[in-house]
Amino acid sequence: MNEHERFEQGRVVRTEVLGEAHVSRSLASSTNLNREFQDLITRYAWGEIWTRPGLPRHTRSLLVIATMIALNRETELKLHLRAAANNGVTLDEVKEVLLQSAIYCGVPAANSAFHIAAEIFAEEIGH
Repeated sequence: MNEHERFEQGRVVRTEVLGEAHVSRSLASSTNLNREFQDLITRYAWGEIWTRPGLPRHTRSLLVIATMIALNRETELKLHLRAAANNGVTLDEVKEVLLQSAIYCGVPAANSAFHIAAEIFAEEIGH
């Protein structure tokens, strides 16, 4: 697969996971500073990693949520909490990941994640 094909495959997956509005906005608002970065993450994060057959998207979503908690990346956590439903992740599964993260990432990290998740689900899902 060439780089253009990988980008196009990545764009499809990125759109399916994150939604057309987010991806279009990210790519359209790219500048000379971040255009190559947008290309890189579309090709490699989405076109190379998220397309691998070894894990279903559902599992990848749960892993990314846990990783964002561990790294204290609030913006990305919000993005992937919103996107998780596109991959069939349930509210109960998110809750379990947050509880698991309390043990392995720390109670403060999980506490923050619970607050963020409550905010996201109230806005997006109405829970």
